[in-house]
Amino acid sequence: MYSKTSLKAALLGAALVPFASMASAEKISIAIGHQSMCTDTYTAGIVVKELGLLEKHLPTDGKYAEADYDVSWADYSSGGPITNQMMANKLNFGVMGDYPLIVNGAKFQETDSLRTLYVAGTGYNLKGSGNAIVVPVDSDIYSIDQLKGKAVSTPVGSAAWGMLLKAMQDNEIPTGDYVLKNQSPAVGAANIAAGKIDAHSDFCPWSEIMEFRGTGRKIYDGSETGVPYLHGVVVRQDFAEEYPEVVEAFIKAVYEAGEWIREDPMRAVSMMEGWTGVEKEVLYLYFSQGGHLTLDPTIKQEWVDALTFNHGVLVKEKAIPPLDFEAWITEDYVKAAYADLGVDYAAEKASMVDPAEANKGLPMEIWHSRDGVSTYPDMPAFLTAVAQMQGTGAKLNATYVYDIETGLKLFGKTAFWVKSGGDYATFLRKGEAEAYAAANGGELVTFDAAIADFITEG
Repeated sequence: MYSKTSLKAALLGAALVPFASMASAEKISIAIGHQSMCTDTYTAGIVVKELGLLEKHLPTDGKYAEADYDVSWADYSSGGPITNQMMANKLNFGVMGDYPLIVNGAKFQETDSLRTLYVAGTGYNLKGSGNAIVVPVDSDIYSIDQLKGKAVSTPVGSAAWGMLLKAMQDNEIPTGDYVLKNQSPAVGAANIAAGKIDAHSDFCPWSEIMEFRGTGRKIYDGSETGVPYLHGVVVRQDFAEEYPEVVEAFIKAVYEAGEWIREDPMRAVSMMEGWTGVEKEVLYLYFSQGGHLTLDPTIKQEWVDALTFNHGVLVKEKAIPPLDFEAWITEDYVKAAYADLGVDYAAEKASMVDPAEANKGLPMEIWHSRDGVSTYPDMPAFLTAVAQMQGTGAKLNATYVYDIETGLKLFGKTAFWVKSGGDYATFLRKGEAEAYAAANGGELVTFDAAIADFITEG
C-alpha cells in the first residue's frame, strides 16, 4: 500500500511521463528541392511527393522512435537555384541534372566547411538524349553551324546549358560567335513560339513540349554529344551524417517511384500530367517502353566518367571550381537502401540500356483519343492504321516511331521520313535522313505524304 507521500510522488511521476516523451521527441526537418518540369527528376521529386513514398520509408525505430518528421518540397525551374538554397541551408536534398550536379559539388567544396554528397541516380539516357536545341518551327535553321551570329537562349547553369557549351565546342563555335542569353525554360519556350529568339537550348521535356505543341523543331539532340545524360540526388553532408537512415529512406522512395511508373506507364503519365501540367503524350515519350528515360538509382562507373568529362567542359569555359569526385560521390547510402529492399544492387548497377539495341523491333504506336494506345509491328501496318483512323475523322493524340540510327523514340509528326521504294525509315536528324536517302535511292517525304500512300478509296 502506498503512503500519501509515495502515492503523490507516483501520480506526479505518471503525469510527467507524457511530457518527458514529448520533450525527448526530435523534430527532423527534411527539405527537398525538385523540378516538376524536368522529367528525369520525377522519381525523386513529384512522384515521391504526391504518392507519399518518403513518409512510407522514414525510420520509426531506434533513435527515430520519437522522431517528429517535417517533410517539405520546393519546386524550381532548373537545378541552379536548388544549389543556392542548399548552400543557405534551406534545403537538405537536391534533385538535378548532370551539369547542375557537378556545379553543386564544386561550389560546396569551394567553401571552407560545407559539402554535399552525390548519393543516387534517378534516370539516364545512354545516348545523351533529353537535352536539345530547338528553333521556331518555321525557321530556316537546320544545323548547329547555322547558329553563328545568332541569339541562343538557355537556362544558364542547367544541364541544357552544359550540353550547349559542349555542342558549340565540338563544332568549333566559340562563345563570341553567338549571343548567349539566360532564359528560363518557360520564357525560352514562349520566345520560340513567338519567333523572338533564333534558338533555345533546354532540358527534358521542353523540346518535346515544343514539338508536340507545334511551336519548335529540334536541330540538335543531346545524343550528338556522345555523352550519357543523367540525373541524380545530392544531399548536404552534415544532414547525411546525422541522419543516414533518412537518406536511405529517400533512396528507397526513389526506387519505389520507378517501380510504380514501370508497373503501369499509362496510369503514371496520366497522373503526372495532372501533377505537372506536362501533356501525357509528351511524358509517354519518356516513360513508356522504349522511351527516352531509363529509371535507375544506381551509380555506375560510366556516370562518374561522364560527370568528370562534363566538369572538364565547364573548366574550358572557366565556369566551375575544382571538384574532388572521390570525396563527393558515395555509394554507401544507395547500397544500404538496396540491401534493405532485398534488391541486388550489383546486378542493377551492371545493367545498361542502350536504345539502339533495346528498342530494335519495338512496335510503332498510335494514341487514339478515345481508344488509347495501339501498337503496329511494321511501317505498312502503322501507316495503314493512321490513314484509316484519319479517314474516319478520329482524333489522334500522338504517334510514335523510332530513329533508325540511335533507337530513340520520336513523334511521328516530327521525324524526318525517307521513302525508298516501298520502304519507309524515320530519323531524328535531317542530315542522317538525307544521307540514308542518297545511299538507298530514296527521297525525303513528309509524314502526311507517307500516310497518303496508304489511303484507299471507298
